[in-house]
Parts: sequence; structure tokens; C-alpha cells
Amino acid sequence: MTPEIRAALIRAKAGHHPIVLATRLASGDQVILPDATQPEALREAARRALTADTSTTVTIGEDRWFLQVQNPPMRCFVIGAVHIAQALVRLAAPLGLGVIVVDPRPALATEERFPGVTLMPDWPDEALDLAGLDGRSAVIALTHDPKLDDPALDRALRSPAFYIGALGSRRSHAARLERLAELGHSPETLARIRGPVGLPIAAVTAPEIALSILAELVATRRGAARTGDR
Repeated sequence: MTPEIRAALIRAKAGHHPIVLATRLASGDQVILPDATQPEALREAARRALTADTSTTVTIGEDRWFLQVQNPPMRCFVIGAVHIAQALVRLAAPLGLGVIVVDPRPALATEERFPGVTLMPDWPDEALDLAGLDGRSAVIALTHDPKLDDPALDRALRSPAFYIGALGSRRSHAARLERLAELGHSPETLARIRGPVGLPIAAVTAPEIALSILAELVATRRGAARTGDR
């Protein structure tokens, strides 16, 4: 690995940029993708590998390439240290999600209630500004409190976050959309919010609702279509 390639990998990791380290197997030559100077077929293969989040070997022309995916970690920002959040963090770990619980209320966001979980005691808009949402970020608003949920959703809608969800009834979600529209969000942008959040599995308990949310998050990540409300 050349010093230039190593430096590019370090910069990408520091900046949370998804890249592919492509190695030509016959010669050992390496390039970082995306790179507009490389063949379109190689760039497209890299895009597919990033989307699948899986390293792979491909044949482009007469060359075989090993595409090593260097995706930043997936982060799930949960707004509200509530009961559903407690269930959600337990279910999220095997999915490779780094969960961050955001709640400025010290009585709820405690180590006792969320052992081993990253807690941000900031107001949600400040927390998300500090974290820097990217295309590997999900934001899930669970508080039912517009003072906490709305600023978080506003920030999420202004970001490339791949999943945005909000708990609440259809009526409360409609009111939420009206408030966010007043902040300048278009109907097309507001359609990014999954609300009511979760796949339609008739969930009732906190663990069931958490399961429905994570199932919808995975479906969104994998490109599956949503077919209804919970």
C-alpha cells in the first residue's frame, strides 16, 4: 500500500466518507473509488459494493479486482430515552448499528437505564449538529414532545440520513408535518419521514414496536418497499 493510498484511507475514515479500496489482483495496483478517472464499469461495481456493504471480487474487462468496502459505521440516533428506546438499543446491537440516545432530561438518560449505550444530554438539534449526520445515519424520534422531536426531524430532513422515523398516531403525524412545513420543508422532503414509524406488524409492547422500527430501518437500508402503516 502506497503512502498516498494510506493517507486517502485515513482522510476518508476521519471524514466519514464511504469509499472502496480496489486492488487489481494480477499486479497488486490499488486505487480508491469513487474516482472519475477509472472505468465506469469499475466505478459501478464499487457503488454496488458500497450499497450492499459487502467486499467482493469482480472482473472488469481482462482484470480481476478485489473491492474492499470501507464504509463508515452505521449510526442510529434515538431521540428520547423512553421505554421503546431501551428495547431498541438491545435489538440494534446484532444489526451492526451504533446507537446514540439523545435526551436532555437527566432523569431519563441515565447509565442505569441505558448501560453501555452512548448518551448525548444535549438538545436534539445541537446533538445532531455536533454529530454530523451522513448517509449512514438514521434518526428515530420517540418522545411525542414537539420541543424535542421537531428540531431533530428538522435537522434530519436537512441531511442525507438514510432513515428518518417518528413515533405517533396519524393525527399527531399530520400535525407534525404541518409544523415542519412551516420551517420550510417541501412535501417531497417531508415524505422522507416514516410516520407512523415501523412496519405494520400490529405491534403493541415496547419490544414489539422497537422490532417493527428496526425491521423498517433494515428494509429501507436494503431497498425494500414499504407497504403500509403499523
